[in-house]
Amino acid sequence: MASDSELLHAWRAGDRNAGNELFQRHFDAVYRFFRNKVDGGVEDLVQRTFAACVEGRDRFREEASFRTFLFAIAHNLLREHYRRGRRQPTPVDIDEVAIVELGAGPSSVLAARAEEQLLVQALRRIPLGSQVLLELYFWEQWTGAELGRFLGVPEDTARSRLRRAKKQLETAIEQLRASPELIASTLSNLDAWVDGLRPQLGVAS
Repeated sequence: MASDSELLHAWRAGDRNAGNELFQRHFDAVYRFFRNKVDGGVEDLVQRTFAACVEGRDRFREEASFRTFLFAIAHNLLREHYRRGRRQPTPVDIDEVAIVELGAGPSSVLAARAEEQLLVQALRRIPLGSQVLLELYFWEQWTGAELGRFLGVPEDTARSRLRRAKKQLETAIEQLRASPELIASTLSNLDAWVDGLRPQLGVAS
């Protein structure tokens, strides 16, 4: 199977099928990226992400992986989405604010288990930058090095931010109005609930 880099070079050389294969390879992941962060318009944001990728493909210098480039575009569009929706004129770093504070309503993700639903709610109550970081780590299996390139910081710094994000998530879970038993179950087996959520955030059939 051709690598992302090989497909990108073929696409730049005029092979449209290579470009289509790249998009198909990453479509589900980009859909997942927006699924638990916006109340509606997921498909539009996905389409805009790939459209921006088409426009910017020749400016991509391959200093990082193609998916890092692609998710950087998605991240910028997500921040733009919430900046446009803000009523307050005061500038704010969108990544430092939780999406529920930016006006997001209850999640439309219908998790199969109560622990998974609690996790979905908690992710939406931590700063957006932390939510992005955790979801890329948990659901897309990004390494510390990839997260560092995505953030534009050294790997050690990225890992430090990831640890902070995990603590923020644990705190958010504990602060939600749930039974002590449900909170304990969620926190004690967090990785399993994260893994269970991943397929539920995919493209609806």
